[in-house]
Amino acid sequence: MRLAGRCAIIAALALCLAPLVSAQSRSLTAEQWREDLRVLAAGLQSRHRNPYHKTSREELEAAVKRLHDRIPSLSDREIKLELVRIVALVGDGHTGVRRYPFGPMFGFRFYPVALHHFADGIFVRAAAPAHAEAVGGRVVSIDGTPVEEAIRAVAPLVARDNDMSLRLYGPLLLSVPEIASAVGVVKNMEAARLEIEKDGKRQSITLAPTSDFKFVAPYSGFWKGPDWVDARDRATAPAPLWLRDVGNAHWFEYLPDSRTVYVQYNEVSNKPDETVAAFAERLFEFVAKTPADRIVFDLRWNGGGNNNLNRPLLLGLLKSKLDERGKVFVITGRHTFSAAQNFVNTFERFTNAIFVGEPTGASPNHYGDASAFTLPNSEIVVQASTLWWQDMDPRDTRPWIGPHIAAELTFDEYRDNVDPAMRAILAHTPRGPVVEEAEAALAAGNADLARRLVREFVASPANKYQSIEILMNRLGYRLLEAKQIESAVVVFELNAEAYPESWNAWDSLAEGHMLAGRRDLAIKYYERSLHLNPENHGGREALERLRTGK
Repeated sequence: MRLAGRCAIIAALALCLAPLVSAQSRSLTAEQWREDLRVLAAGLQSRHRNPYHKTSREELEAAVKRLHDRIPSLSDREIKLELVRIVALVGDGHTGVRRYPFGPMFGFRFYPVALHHFADGIFVRAAAPAHAEAVGGRVVSIDGTPVEEAIRAVAPLVARDNDMSLRLYGPLLLSVPEIASAVGVVKNMEAARLEIEKDGKRQSITLAPTSDFKFVAPYSGFWKGPDWVDARDRATAPAPLWLRDVGNAHWFEYLPDSRTVYVQYNEVSNKPDETVAAFAERLFEFVAKTPADRIVFDLRWNGGGNNNLNRPLLLGLLKSKLDERGKVFVITGRHTFSAAQNFVNTFERFTNAIFVGEPTGASPNHYGDASAFTLPNSEIVVQASTLWWQDMDPRDTRPWIGPHIAAELTFDEYRDNVDPAMRAILAHTPRGPVVEEAEAALAAGNADLARRLVREFVASPANKYQSIEILMNRLGYRLLEAKQIESAVVVFELNAEAYPESWNAWDSLAEGHMLAGRRDLAIKYYERSLHLNPENHGGREALERLRTGK
C-alpha cells in the first residue's frame, strides 16, 4: 500500500512547501558528519529493495568513500549537498532526501524569481515586484553559464525515475543560491546575473538571495511569493480548468458545449468528506445520466497516494458507455508520479484511453513505498524505496509512459490561460493506426502514399513521444513472409529513416535487400547496424556470409 499524501510520496524534493524557515547551518564535527554518512550508507543498503539497480555497489561505495575522505575540507553546506548527490545515485524518484531543498536543516535561501521549464524554454514565470520586468523573459544564461548547461549541472542533485523530474525540479534548484554556487553555475551567489531575452531584446538582471518570504501554491509546482507578479496576471481569458482547483483531491465538471466530462484527479487519496470510491460512484452515475461524448481524466498534478484506491475509477469506466477509442482521454505530465503512475499503467492496459500532454514523471515499473530514517547528527531525513512495483511486463523498461498526443505547454499558452492538452482533445478526430494505413496503401500498390503517411506521422509534433519502430518492423517481416519483398524493403527503409539510431532497423533493412538480391546494399546496412551495436551477432554472421559468398 502506498502512503497517502504527497510529502510521503515524493522524496526527491519537497512538494509540501511550508514557509521557509531561516536557520543557521548546524556546525558539526568531521566525525559527526562521518557518522551520518555511515548511517546513510547502511540505511540505503538495508532498507532499499535494490539499492544497486542503477548504480553499481562499487560506484556507490566509491562515492561514499570519496565524501568520507573529503569531509574535513568541506563546509556543512557542501557536505549536505554531497549527501543528496549520493542518495540520488540510487536512481529512483522515491529515494531521496525529505524536505530538500526547503527544510530548515538546509538553511538555503532563494532568488526572488520562479523559473519554469516550458515547451519552448526556461522562462521567468513569476518574480518579486522588484523584478517584475523579468517576468516573461526566456532565460539565456545564469552568470554566463548557458541555461541548458546549468540544468545539466544540477541534474545529479535530482532524485528521479526519468528526466521529467529534472524538467520539473531543475529550474527550482537553480533558484537556490547555495546550490547554483556549489555546482559552479553561479560565481557570486550574493549577486547572480540572470540574462534573459524578452520582446526580442536581451537584458541582464542581478539577483540577491532572500529568505524572508513564504511560498504559496504548494501543490501546483508553480511556487512563488504571495505578492509576486505572475505571467498570468494580465490574462483576459479565464483560468483553464487544470489551474482552477489544484488543491482539491478529486472533482469533475461537465462541459455541455463539447459534451465532455472533465475529471481532475489530483491525489490518490480519500478526502475527509468523500472517498475515492464514493467519488467514482458519483462520477459514473452522472456519466450514465448525461449526454457525454468523452471523458477526460486530468492527472497533471497527481503526485501519488494510496494506489489501492484507484480501482473504483477503473471499474467505473469499464462499465460505462464511454470506454471506446476516441472517448477516453488521460492527461499526464511531469507531476504524474507514484500511485498516479499506477493509475496510468492500468488505464493503458485495460482501457481504450488516449494519453495526452507530457510523459509521466515515473516509470511504468518502478521502485516505491519509501521508508524514512533520520541521520543522527544533522537530523536530515532520508527515504529509501522498499518495494518494486511491476504493473507491466517485466521487460518494460520505458522511462515513462509517453502521450499518444503530445501537447506541451508553451510560455505564451501559460500566460494567456490556454490549455494545449484540452485543445488537442477537443480537436481530436479518431483515425486508424498509421502502420495499418501504410499497410493498406502498400496492398493497394501505392508505396508513395505509404511513405507520405509514415513520414507525416514521424514529423508531427503531436507524435513526439510515440514510436512506431517495432510495429513497422513487424509489418516488414509480415510482408517478407508473404513474399512481398519490395514492399517489405519500403517499410524497412522508412523505419531506418525514422529511427536512424536503431541498430535493429538497419539490420532489418539489410536483410530485406539481401533477400532482394542487392548484395552491396545489404553489406552497407549490416555494417551500419554493427557500428551502432557491435553485439549484433546475427548481423555479423550475415555480413560475413555476404562478404565470403558462403
